[in-house]
Amino acid sequence: MPTAPHPQNTDELYQALQENQQRPYGRTRTVTAEELVDIAEQFADPLPLVRTLLELQEAYTYGSEPRKSPVVFARLLTLFDEQPDVFDERLRHLLFWRFKWVANALRALPEIPLAGLRQWLTEMRDRYEKAGLGLHPYYGQAYQLAVHIGEDTTLAYELWAGRSRTRLSDCEACEICERALYHLAAGDDERALRAWEPVLAGKESCQEEPARSLSYALLPLLRTGRTDRARELHLAGYRGCRRNPSMSGEVGRHLEFCALTGNEARGLELLAENRNLFDEVDSPLDQLDFLTGVEVLLRRVESLGHGELPAAGYAGRTWTVTGLRAEVRGRADDLAARFDARNGTAAHTGRRRARLDRAPLLDTLELTLRTRCLDDVAPAAPVALIAARPEAEVPDSLPDLILRARTSDEQGHPDAQACWARLRALVAAREYTHPDDPAVGPLVRLRADLLADEANRARERDDFADAAALHEEAAALYDDAGAPGDAALARACALLDTAEIPEQDAEGPEAKAAALTAAHASIVRLHEETSGLTPYQEARLLRLRASALAQRLQATGRQEHVAPVFAEADLLRAFAARHDLAAQISVAHLLRATTYAISGELPTAVTEADALLERLKAHGPAWHLPRTFGLRGRLQLVLQDPQAAYTALAEGLRLAADWPAEAVGTTRLHADLAEACLRLGRPEEALRHLTRAAELDLRHGSRTDAYCTYSNAAQLSLDLGRVEDCIALLDSLLAEPDVAAGELDDRLVAQLRLTRARALHTGEDLKAATAEFVALAAESAGWDDDPGSHAMIAAETAVLLAESGDFGRAREAAGQALAAHARAPRYEHLSNSLRELARLQAQQRGPDGLPDALAVLADAGRVADEARAAGYEAHGRSLDTALAYEHGRVNAYAGAYEDALAALDKALALLGEPGAEDDDHAGEWAECVRLAGAVEGLYLERPAPALTRLDAAIAHLTALGHTEETEPLTSLAARLRDEE
Repeated sequence: MPTAPHPQNTDELYQALQENQQRPYGRTRTVTAEELVDIAEQFADPLPLVRTLLELQEAYTYGSEPRKSPVVFARLLTLFDEQPDVFDERLRHLLFWRFKWVANALRALPEIPLAGLRQWLTEMRDRYEKAGLGLHPYYGQAYQLAVHIGEDTTLAYELWAGRSRTRLSDCEACEICERALYHLAAGDDERALRAWEPVLAGKESCQEEPARSLSYALLPLLRTGRTDRARELHLAGYRGCRRNPSMSGEVGRHLEFCALTGNEARGLELLAENRNLFDEVDSPLDQLDFLTGVEVLLRRVESLGHGELPAAGYAGRTWTVTGLRAEVRGRADDLAARFDARNGTAAHTGRRRARLDRAPLLDTLELTLRTRCLDDVAPAAPVALIAARPEAEVPDSLPDLILRARTSDEQGHPDAQACWARLRALVAAREYTHPDDPAVGPLVRLRADLLADEANRARERDDFADAAALHEEAAALYDDAGAPGDAALARACALLDTAEIPEQDAEGPEAKAAALTAAHASIVRLHEETSGLTPYQEARLLRLRASALAQRLQATGRQEHVAPVFAEADLLRAFAARHDLAAQISVAHLLRATTYAISGELPTAVTEADALLERLKAHGPAWHLPRTFGLRGRLQLVLQDPQAAYTALAEGLRLAADWPAEAVGTTRLHADLAEACLRLGRPEEALRHLTRAAELDLRHGSRTDAYCTYSNAAQLSLDLGRVEDCIALLDSLLAEPDVAAGELDDRLVAQLRLTRARALHTGEDLKAATAEFVALAAESAGWDDDPGSHAMIAAETAVLLAESGDFGRAREAAGQALAAHARAPRYEHLSNSLRELARLQAQQRGPDGLPDALAVLADAGRVADEARAAGYEAHGRSLDTALAYEHGRVNAYAGAYEDALAALDKALALLGEPGAEDDDHAGEWAECVRLAGAVEGLYLERPAPALTRLDAAIAHLTALGHTEETEPLTSLAARLRDEE
């Protein structure tokens, strides 16, 4: 099926050619270019054929198909020799430029004899001399051939680098890279980095740069101690080359960098993202570069004892690290040998061996906000196994292990998790034999215990339906085992789980409160009807009764629901005290403290928490301290004392290190510490806590919570200006299997993509950002239950399309935003976007864009009118004053200066003069005065009234102490006086 239309004339052909040039390099662009060449051959005029052949050669070159590029160029050269007049100055320049492309392509093919490479360079030199062109590009290619072969490059380098550049020389960025690589090969990292600096700093760039230089500079940066810079450039550089067949060598060097910095897990993640490169790279030289980087990574992973891990490799089968490494090694060794045989040297084998033998440069370097190790990418294990601490003491004897698990569970000891995890693995084994020990009881009871533990884990994940079903199943097995007390306890748990299952048609908190009231009554009956309960079982039932009422209070917040919670908590506390059940005494105090907090008695809640802390320090259990410090910290946050909150939460986190994270609420401590840090003005520390909380949630199976927290971390990193960190984090999350498979909530995934699109925009990757916004706008158009979100996304999409110069589609997106806004108003967001759309239209199109820009501002005016009628107050600038200012700016861009000045005077009247304490107002007012002064004094050439305006504003702002706001006004006034 053709990918391009069939143009009927040259105008249509050129239009199709232009559209194809907007596509990314790859098979679609290449196939379309091939079709356009076939069509161009049908025209009598040779010019369309020349232009389509040039496009096809470019598609082959940047699509990593070096075998085809020289064939196309041969046709172009024949056309040039036969009909030179068809080639104007631009086409002639392109033709001679691409002699270098052919030289690069031939070097990349080991089947081309060395004599053929030298012959092509001779052809290039002869052609350049005949055309009267400088030979600097020829000597550049001669030097690169010498490097490729492995000859002494000293003379070749001097012949190239010592010559003056010409119009056909490689761009500055590419030549900087070649010079730096020369110094790097000589072992001079510092000189190489000095040479690279203009490219690394973003001052020089091209199609291949800075991505190529960034990949080569990573290891020299590490060797010279510039680890932070290496980290920064890895993030920026990898994004510029990932999944790109023509930059597979650069991808390989980023994989190598991960392997040498303790980031093997990230390396495997990036390898999976670039799996397409195994099959899409047609250049043998690029294949060799890529595969060597892959092997460095796989070799390192295997040396760390993880050869059994899955790895992304060639299509058609699944791979382990060990299996893929063997395959890659064989292919890369063969390629290196072929190049060396062609060149008559051992250069490629030697360079490959040097990379493979390189030792890690750092034990660890935190590359991304998402720190992961190889254990995190191991095949998924049951949640209980992941949560178990390896240092927990687990008895070797099976009877002792079963008894320890039950005792620890009764005490609420965190080590119970490790015991149950071990038992679950043993019981699942085919060779398991249950001990014949009366103290242990029958196998059916152990199976019930394991189900009950699994149910508790499900409840902790808020999977109440699963928890209820598992508890009911456990209760039936306890009945079979002759354990009525345990059966009653499991059924009580199931009752509470069932009451907390969200109901689809339930009407608000009252429905949940009714369910919890009924559950409480059922648990009380079950408690009263069950005889022979042990103290532990009775205390657990009392705790479940209190928990049901506490959950009811939390759902409703009603005052009449407070006293029943205290009554049940006091029953539990008294019973636990009589039987010396320390864990249940602690739970009762926690229930009291949280009940005081929910009922609004925060100081009393703090007092209760403090009393519990003192008791825990004296009598234990010690593992309750982290959660209690966490409660105290949250109370202090509500009381607006972030420093006291931080102190409590930090102490809780310190103590939590002694216990399994899931058992003591470490995730919540990190999340609450992040909030405390934000309030204390320590956002970088907050970011670290957010990412730690998210990763713990992910390890414990709470994936939705993890992604929500990661979403907050990504937004915070973007707010902090850490754009590449934000993008790298979101790329990693969006590549997770459950996200890729569509198993995660689609709105949450959309939020991750939206933040990524905004980060791309902030990072000035307008093309990628626009594509993502357009896709999100199309998807959100179907969110009938959330038109407000679609309004905001479509509005932002309109702005990015306008920045790209696509004003037709921008206006369509703005129309979608307005339609969605009519259903769910988003006054400020939409007004801001419409004003920006109008500004861009006037700025880029001048007078021709003024009518459309004013039409967009009219829409913004109607939004402002609606907001005023609805009593909406903007969080930022007033919508009316901002609109008046934008009228002034838009008219100024379009040259309608009188209208611009009138609009700015209106804006100033709406704003009014600022006061002494009104810093934001002063800045907005000063900017409006500045623009009015510029329009009046510079464009309308009326400097006298403009100076009067400016001098009065400067005096007013100075008298109020707003000296910073006067600086642009003073500068403009000085300019006007100089021009008088």
